[in-house]
Amino acid sequence: MPSLKDLKNRIESVKSTRKITKAMQMVAAAKLRRAQDAAEQARPYTERFNAVMAGLASSVGGSDSAPKLLSGTGSDQTHLLVVMTAERGLCGGFNANIAKLAKQKADELVKAGKTVKIITVGKKGRDNMRRGYGDYFVAHVDLSEVKRVGYANAQDIAKDILGRFDAGEFDVATIFYSRFESVISQVPTALQVIPASFEAGEEEGASTLYDYEPSEEAILADLLPRGVATQIFAALLENGASEQGARMSAMDNATRNAGDMIDKLTIEFNRSRQAVITNELIEIISGAEAL
Repeated sequence: MPSLKDLKNRIESVKSTRKITKAMQMVAAAKLRRAQDAAEQARPYTERFNAVMAGLASSVGGSDSAPKLLSGTGSDQTHLLVVMTAERGLCGGFNANIAKLAKQKADELVKAGKTVKIITVGKKGRDNMRRGYGDYFVAHVDLSEVKRVGYANAQDIAKDILGRFDAGEFDVATIFYSRFESVISQVPTALQVIPASFEAGEEEGASTLYDYEPSEEAILADLLPRGVATQIFAALLENGASEQGARMSAMDNATRNAGDMIDKLTIEFNRSRQAVITNELIEIISGAEAL
């Protein structure tokens, strides 16, 4: 049975932990607002960009002049998985859920006899994927020194991926990230970026005819690399909002759990203290009766 001093030290330790988790929750709440606004403001542009690209892609179809980024290499033997996670932990299952989805995809591809290559963005994803999948690693992107992720960071990642595609290192590229829904809901998502795949929105149903100058193929050849960077940037923004939402929720749960533990330890401390006092009274009374 722990002594009164041990219980008192334990209570003080848990109180200190609760102060830290409460502070982290407040910081995450402040960062979440900015990250959520950035992610939501990027969605309309990304959706409209994809709608325009869908129209162009449907016009080009499967013609021989279609850009390679759209038509692909004609094979799907080698897959590049870009796993995008956070640089820090203490955000619940945010990083683990993204890595889990990527691992499931990697296992499916390996069982199908495909070649798998992995690029990680974020230290936590690298640490998680390294166990059991380290042999598939080809690169890692470190954003730990970046205070605020911008489009330039997405361009650098896209440039690396496109360079590897042009060099014939892979046939299909898929990015893994977490789409922000709410503070308590972040959805792990897999999105194929090479070959580009676009789904036309409802508004594209009314088939409006456009004349393009230059040709659709030339426009696609110029816009498709930008489309890869745009999708990566949108994924980074979604990840940023999801990370802060997950951290806010996790720290709130940790703060509540610390409070519950303090209550239980306080009850145990009071009971132990009462037992000590009772024993002392018994000894005093026994001694007085003996006299």
